[in-house]
Amino acid sequence: MMQQYRELKRRYPDYLLLFRLGDFYELFFEDAQVGARLLQITLTARQDAPMAGIPHHAADTYIGRLIRQGQKVAVCEQMEAPGKGKKLVRREVVRVITPGTLTDTQYLDGAANNYLLVVHRGPGGLGLALADVSTGEFHVGEDAGDGEALLEVALLRRPAEILVAGDGDAALRRRLSALGIPLTSGDPGWFRLPPAREGLRAQFGGDLDRFGVGDLTVGLQAGGAALAYLRETQGDRLAHLSPPARLTAGDALVLDRTALATLELFETAQERSVRGSLIGLLDTTRTPMGARVLRAWLLRPLREVAAIARRQDAVGALVEAPAERAALRARLDRVGDIERLASRAALGVAHARDLVALRGYLRELPGLRDTLGGLAGPLVAGLAADITALPELTRLLDEALEDEPPRELREGGLIRETWSPELGELRRAAREAKAWIASLEGRERARTGIPSLRVRFNRVFGYSIEVSNPHAAKVPPEYVRRQTLVGAERYVTTELKEYESRALGAEERMAALEFELFVEIRGRVAAEAETLLRTARALGTLDGLAALAEQAHTRGWVRPDVDDSPALEITDGRHPVLDAAPGTTFTPNDVSLDPHGTQVVILTGPNMSGKSVFMRQAALLVILAQMGSFIPARAARIGLVDRVLTRVGAQDNVARGQSTFLVEMVETASILANVTGRSLVLLDEVGRGTSTFDGLAIAWAVTEALHDHGGRAGQGPKVLFATHYHELTALAERLPRVRNFHVAVREWNDEIVFLHKVRPGGTDRSYGIQVARLAGLPAAVVTRAKAILADLESERAALSAAAAPPGQPVQLGLFPPGGDPILKDIAAVELGSTTPLQALNLLAEWQRLLRER
Repeated sequence: MMQQYRELKRRYPDYLLLFRLGDFYELFFEDAQVGARLLQITLTARQDAPMAGIPHHAADTYIGRLIRQGQKVAVCEQMEAPGKGKKLVRREVVRVITPGTLTDTQYLDGAANNYLLVVHRGPGGLGLALADVSTGEFHVGEDAGDGEALLEVALLRRPAEILVAGDGDAALRRRLSALGIPLTSGDPGWFRLPPAREGLRAQFGGDLDRFGVGDLTVGLQAGGAALAYLRETQGDRLAHLSPPARLTAGDALVLDRTALATLELFETAQERSVRGSLIGLLDTTRTPMGARVLRAWLLRPLREVAAIARRQDAVGALVEAPAERAALRARLDRVGDIERLASRAALGVAHARDLVALRGYLRELPGLRDTLGGLAGPLVAGLAADITALPELTRLLDEALEDEPPRELREGGLIRETWSPELGELRRAAREAKAWIASLEGRERARTGIPSLRVRFNRVFGYSIEVSNPHAAKVPPEYVRRQTLVGAERYVTTELKEYESRALGAEERMAALEFELFVEIRGRVAAEAETLLRTARALGTLDGLAALAEQAHTRGWVRPDVDDSPALEITDGRHPVLDAAPGTTFTPNDVSLDPHGTQVVILTGPNMSGKSVFMRQAALLVILAQMGSFIPARAARIGLVDRVLTRVGAQDNVARGQSTFLVEMVETASILANVTGRSLVLLDEVGRGTSTFDGLAIAWAVTEALHDHGGRAGQGPKVLFATHYHELTALAERLPRVRNFHVAVREWNDEIVFLHKVRPGGTDRSYGIQVARLAGLPAAVVTRAKAILADLESERAALSAAAAPPGQPVQLGLFPPGGDPILKDIAAVELGSTTPLQALNLLAEWQRLLRER
C-alpha cells in the first residue's frame, strides 16, 4: 500500500495527497505534518511513518480550510470495494483542487471572482492569462515592454493562484513569490507557442483572430498554459470556458493599488472592512453574479463615452420605473449563482443539491423576462433577449430530482421513483422487503414468547435476531447463530436472509442506478451550459444596473454629462459614502478643473477641515460617472479621465524597508512617471515626511512639473494638492494655471468651527494648536505650544532677513537658532547716540559677516 502511495505522491509532488483508507482520508510523512498543523488535528504514526486522518464524510470542510490557506490538494479514492482475497484495492487520484481552480460554491466568495493568473516572460515581452474556471471567464494579453502596467491590471483582480513556467524567469518568480499569493510551477512544455496556440484553437473552435487575440505570442503562451493546467486539474470538460477576451492596460480608467487603498473603493484603510467603503455602499445587488459585475465595473470604469451613455440610459430607465425595478429586484432575490452552478455541471462536479438549487432559479426566469418587458432602453432590451427560460430543462429537473437529495451521489435518494420504471420496481421491492423485516420482530415475539427479542441491523453482519442470554432456552431450533455478544446472541433464519438479500440488493442496485441517472441528467444540464452562462451574465448585469438605480433613486443622485472634453465641473458634489452615513449632514462643494484655466488647485486649511474628503470626493465622483452610475451632486460635467493617481496618507512599509517618507516619494515618483494630460491627480501633503525646507522644495518642484506637463496649456493633468505649506500659495502668482483655495473655518472664543466649505483664496494659518486641543492634548501642553508659536512668529521676519545668499543653501529646523551675533548687535545699538559714520561702519561689518557665512 505504501508503494502505491509513493507512486501517486511522485505524480503529485506539490499537493497534499489525501489517501483513502476505508472511512478516512490519510495524510502521510511531510503531508501529515503540514495537514496536522493547518487543520489542528492529531498527528500519529505507524511503523515510524507520521500520519494524520480526516473522516471522508467531512472531507469537504477540511479541504476548504486547506485551500483557504493556500494549499493544493489531490484526492485519492478507492476505485473498487474491498473483498475476500483482495490484498490491495486499486486507488486513483480523482480530484485535484488548487486555490485558483476551486469551483465549490460553499468555499468561494460569491461577490468575487476566483482567478488563476498565468504569467510568462519571453522574447516578445510579458504574457498574461486570467481564468476563472468557476464562471468560465478567460482573458489573455501581452505587453512588448516590461509589462508592469498589464501585470498591475491583473494583480488588481486579486488572483487566488499564480502559475509560472518551471524553468521561467527567476527574477519574475522572486517578485511574484513576494506577493504572498500561492505560486505554482507548471510544465515548461505548456508554455511553448505551437502547442499553446493549437490547444487554444482546439478549445475555442479554430481561428483566434475572431476573438482579437490571434496576433499575440507570449499572451497565447500564457493562455495555452492556463488551459493545460485547467485540464490537468479539472479534466477535459472545459466546454463552458468563454472565448478568450483580450486583456489590456489602457481600455479602462486605470486605478492602481495605491488609488484603490486611499480612495477606499473596496475596503476601509484602517479596519480593512467592506463596511464604509464605496462598494459597501453601492452593493445592494441581489445575486452573486450582480455583485461580481458591480465589482468589475468599479475596478475598471469605462473610457468610451458611448458605452458610458448606454449604461447611464439603462440606469435611468430603471430609476424612472420604480415599480418594475422593485419587481425585478424581488425576483432576482430568489435567484442564486446560476453562473457557478452551470460551470460545475459542465465540469462534471455538480451534486444533486446544486441541480435542485438551479431548478428553483430557472423557475424565476419567465417572470423576470415579463418584468423587463416594461422597461425602455437598448441595453435592457438586449439583456432581456439574452435571458433564456429553458422550460424543458426546468421540467426535467422538476420531474427527475428529489426535493431534498443527499450531498453524496452514491448513496441513493437522488431520483424520483416516478422518473424511472426500473427504479420504481427496485424501490417497491426494497420497501416490501423492509416492511417484512420490520414486522418480523412482533411476529417472532408472539411465536417464541421471548419478550426481549429484537431485530437488529449491523453494517458488517447485516440483519439479525437478538436474544438476551436469560431467554436462550426459548430460541427455536431453526435459528442459526450469527454473532455472540456479552449478554446476548444474534441469530438469522433462512427466511430473514432471503429478505435481507432482497432489501440490501435492491438498495445497492438502486444506488448504482440513481447515480447513472443523475450523471445523465447532469450531462443534460451541461449541454445547456452556454445558454445558462449567457443568461447568468445578463442577470448579473441587470442586477448591477438595478443596484445603481436604487442608489440614484433613494439618495437623489443625478446623471452626469460625460464627454471627451478635458473639463471637470461638479456643482454641489458630495462624498457618496459620508453623505449616506446616518445621522450626519454633509456640506456639498463645487469642483472646477480645466487644463486651460484652473489646472492645479492648491488647497489649504486646518486638519480635520475636510481637505482630504474634498479631494477623494472628486475622484470618487469621476469613477462613479465613468462606471455608468449617477452621482451625488446637483449637476456635473465630467470629461473622460484615463487615470486617477493618488498620494494620500502617511504610512511606511516595514517589510520592504521603506520609511514613511520613502513610500511617499515612491508614490510621487510613480505619479510623475505615469501621469498624462487626461489624468486626475490627488496630492496630500507631499514632502511632509522630511525637514521643512526639503519638503517645501520637493512640493514646489512637483507642482511645477505637473503644471508644465505637456509643455503648454491644455496638455497637463488636473491636480488637487492639499498642503500645510502655505508658501505654495505663491505659485498662483508665478504659474498661470494654478489657483488657491482654502477650507473655511470660523474662529470664536479662541476656538475654531469647521465649515467644510471650499472657497477661493489661500490661507496662512493651519490652526494646528486648536486641532490639538480638540484631540485632547493636555491643557498645559497646549498653553506651552501657544507661547512657542508666538516666539516663532515674532522671529520669522528676522529669520527671513538672515537667509543665506544664492548658492549657499541653509537648512533651517523647526526652532530658530539662538545667539546670532548680528541680531544681538542690532538689539544692542543705541540709535539715539549713534552717528551716521558709526552706523555705516556697523552696516559694513554686518555685511562682511553675512558674506563670510
